[in-house]
Formats: sequence, structure tokens, C-alpha cells
Amino acid sequence: MPITNEIIQLINISKIYNLGAVQIKAVDDLSTTIYSNEYVALMGPSGSGKSTLMNLIGCLDTPTNGTYILNNQDVSSLRDNELAAIRNQEIGFVFQTFNLLPRMTALDNVALPMIYAGVKADDRQARAKEVMRLVSLEERMNHKPSELSGGQQQRVAIARALVNNPSIILADEPTGNLDTTTSNEIMEIFKDIHEQGNTVINVTHEEDIAAFAKRIIRLQDGKVASDTMNESVAEES
Repeated sequence: MPITNEIIQLINISKIYNLGAVQIKAVDDLSTTIYSNEYVALMGPSGSGKSTLMNLIGCLDTPTNGTYILNNQDVSSLRDNELAAIRNQEIGFVFQTFNLLPRMTALDNVALPMIYAGVKADDRQARAKEVMRLVSLEERMNHKPSELSGGQQQRVAIARALVNNPSIILADEPTGNLDTTTSNEIMEIFKDIHEQGNTVINVTHEEDIAAFAKRIIRLQDGKVASDTMNESVAEES
């Protein structure tokens, strides 16, 4: 599927933290654009600013300076409740630690974001089952997280991220707690999600995980150090 439009525009973005009398620029006058249906890996060593940038892209934080346009809306200086609404509508999160509620079944965990979105109960069940099938967990819908393997729990988390049809899937070290075989299985799911037309941004420090992406943005000292297309993936597609 071709790239069609700009979904993320970061224009001269900075994020400054004040630690007493010391100012730390975690993100420093950074500009980049991510397009609809791109698969991007965001990389960098510890302290490079990638976690801060992920929080800004995910509307978990706002920039100190600069402009962030998300899906044609300026979200640079929205209030917390407005950011929460944007997150629920536009962004599906996948975290390293799964963040599943232990007393709820896999299906109920997946359906949870739809409650906040005001989706009716019958529609929630149908949609949750649909995305559980997409991640090949239809036979584990009624299991609780403690009854699932790490890879299965991450599949539940991916299904939860997809359930509200977000504009962007934002994954933070999604294979960090998984073995190599399971990690590759999870990355194949992200590949399938992208091929179905979704925008995927994967924050990682692992080269083999970044290799699944079609574009790799590397950060250093809060700035874009390099921004390259992954030719091996481009040739496959």
C-alpha cells in the first residue's frame, strides 16, 4: 500500500527538563515527518532522547517548544484531558511489560479501551473477538494473563492496541521481555499489521528488531543523527 499523507509532523520540537538549576534538553530542536502506512524504527542509545520522543509522539507529554501536528491536528499544547482523548482515538500502545489487568480475561483486557471510547457492549465483544483472531488467540480469549505465556500476553496487548482502529501503533521495546523465537513471531505480527495499512512506530535499541522496519530513524543527543530507508525490507515489498 503506498504512502499517502503526513500523519506525524514534528517541527523544531524541543523538550527541556529542569533539574534544579540545570536544564536538560532531552529532545533538541528536532524536525521529522512520518507518513501514513509507514513502518518506522526509532533507535538510539540510552540518553539519546528516544523515550522522550516516544512520549511526545504518543501524546503522553507535550513539547517545551515547537509544533506537533498529528493527523492534521496541532496537539502541541493541549490540556491533559484533550491529550487523553487524542490517545484513545489516534494511538494504540504496545509496551514491553504488557500492562494487562490480571483479574480480567484476555478478551476483557482487549475490550477495555472501547469502554473509554463509549462503544456499546455488544459491539465491544464483537470487535474484541475480531482482533483476537487477528493475533491468532481466539482459543485463549477466556484465559487470564497468568494463564498465558509471555508471547501470548504480548499478542493480547497488540490486540488491545488495535481494537479502536487507531491511526498509529506505537510500540516501546515490544520484545524486550521475550526470547528470540517469540520475538520474531511478535515482529511478524507487526509486519502483518503494517501490510494491512497501519502506521507502525517501533521504539527499540535492538538492531535485529529495527531490521523489520522500512525506515530507521536514529537519535543522538536529542537530535536526528540519521534517517534512512531499510533497503532490504524495501526490496522484499
